[in-house]
Amino acid sequence: MSFSDYFFWISGGLVWVNIFLAVLLIFFERRDPTSTWLWIMILTFLPGIGFILYLFIGQDLSRQRLFKVKEEEDACFRHIAIKQKEQLERGKFHYVNPLFGKYEDHIKLHLRNSEAYFTQDNSVELLFTGQEKFASLLEAINKAEKYIYMEYYIFKSDNIGTKVIDALCRKASEGVAVKLLVDGMGGRGLAQRAIAKMRKAGVSVAIFFPPFVPLLSIRLNYRNHRKICIIDGKVAFLGGFNIGDEYLGRSNRFGHWRDTHIRIEGSAISSLEWRFFLDWRFAAKEEIQPCLPHLEQREGADNIGIQIVSSGPDSKWPRVKDGYLKMILAAEEKIYIETPYFIPDDSIYDALRLAGLSGLDVRVMVPSKPDYHIVYWAGMSYIGGLLEAGVKFYAYKKGFSHSKVLIADDFVSSVGTANLDIRSFKLNFEVNAFIYDETTNQMLTKRFLRDLENCEEITLESYKGRSRSTKIKESVARLLSPLL
Repeated sequence: MSFSDYFFWISGGLVWVNIFLAVLLIFFERRDPTSTWLWIMILTFLPGIGFILYLFIGQDLSRQRLFKVKEEEDACFRHIAIKQKEQLERGKFHYVNPLFGKYEDHIKLHLRNSEAYFTQDNSVELLFTGQEKFASLLEAINKAEKYIYMEYYIFKSDNIGTKVIDALCRKASEGVAVKLLVDGMGGRGLAQRAIAKMRKAGVSVAIFFPPFVPLLSIRLNYRNHRKICIIDGKVAFLGGFNIGDEYLGRSNRFGHWRDTHIRIEGSAISSLEWRFFLDWRFAAKEEIQPCLPHLEQREGADNIGIQIVSSGPDSKWPRVKDGYLKMILAAEEKIYIETPYFIPDDSIYDALRLAGLSGLDVRVMVPSKPDYHIVYWAGMSYIGGLLEAGVKFYAYKKGFSHSKVLIADDFVSSVGTANLDIRSFKLNFEVNAFIYDETTNQMLTKRFLRDLENCEEITLESYKGRSRSTKIKESVARLLSPLL
């Protein structure tokens, strides 16, 4: 067979592969029309390459099969949420803070949308630096008596990672039940020798969607982006910090690292523990016994209201995004947002645009130093129209800003793992705390305003003055934004 024969045979095969994938996209996967047409264009104009890209970031056919079990497990928590919904509908639910009642529509949204049980006996400590977060985390680990459940997207075997590993091994050797769940792609920095060391010490380690080949994963979607740690059901941590030296500002590439984490005490921990139970059972195929929420108010507790909202490709609706959207639409005075990646879908974009046009104080803080250039360019492409609508944007200059924070007016705020981008809304597993508390809101607002001192405002004039090459890169990146 001649070279030309081989060429035509391969070309013909690629055409049929492209046709087959296009049919699957249209008739089986039921994506939104924008991403469907984008994939059809990629498969049509980039035969072969398009197929490889689809394998890495496009495959979605196994979604229902992969997460059917997880959806069934989520139903186990519904009876608690149903009971609370019935109390709210009958007007028999007692709010320890009368202001909670003003936000009952928010509470009902999360109850109905994600079975997010509302607890109002919590205390919250805000952690804004890696030094604060890791000092608090290691202190809590060292005090553990019964169990430590830890779940991270990124876990590296560097200096701080080794300190955490040593602490986990020490507690496991003391008889504490220690379980560590790490994402198969984000956790590639966790060395096999470190995993072996932990398992030898008695730490149970599980990998969420492990790579088919070590250090190589073709599944870029469906990543577990959550960062959770629960200790003895008494203390829990949630937020943007992963485990690694860069989160202490020790990276030459990023320098100072700005992030937000929360330390929780109270009944909201039960929801986080249930979240860990579902993820652990899915990844490790092992049962654990999670604690159930305290249905009664704990004596002497702080009166901070919290709902823990989880979302991912296994959920019917984009739960965290819906919470963000509700906060934006309900705001009357201000909306402050910190996000490392700003790629809003149409609903978030329009909500921010309308808020800006309505005269609300809308400010969005993004990094000036990108970690992924194509994602940064895509995000910048959305800013122009919002600047024209009165939304203010600020580029954080001191280092890298990784916080995932949304503040609305003076009472409701959200801290968690979800970025303001389509990937967090639809493709990653995320978890956020929606917090109802004036003091927490004020502290987050104070920190936001303090961070503005290290920012440069992106004005409409400076935005319009971008170079032609920058505008071209942004335009191309925006076309790919449904995939980013």
